[in-house]
Amino acid sequence: MYLKIYKNGEHILIAACDKEVLGKKLKHGNSVVEISKAFYGGAYVSEEELQKSLHGATTGNLFGEKTIKCAIKCGFIDPNSVIMIDYVPHAQIFRI
Repeated sequence: MYLKIYKNGEHILIAACDKEVLGKKLKHGNSVVEISKAFYGGAYVSEEELQKSLHGATTGNLFGEKTIKCAIKCGFIDPNSVIMIDYVPHAQIFRI
């Protein structure tokens, strides 16, 4: 999985995706969602490293089966909140 961390003051955004979807453009109605290398293409990490990053994140933007499964497994995403965009699972995390 790829993980990129953005910090802005006390806020931490993580962008994570499966290797297989990095760089893809997904169609959603009349819109196109790009899983760009610039935004998501940080370090290639293990499941443990992603879980550790999720613990510190205030916001997360996640794409891909493995990434989503990891976030569900460690309790950061409710499986019912996952949506499919062009057959790719997607979820967001917001901690208030």
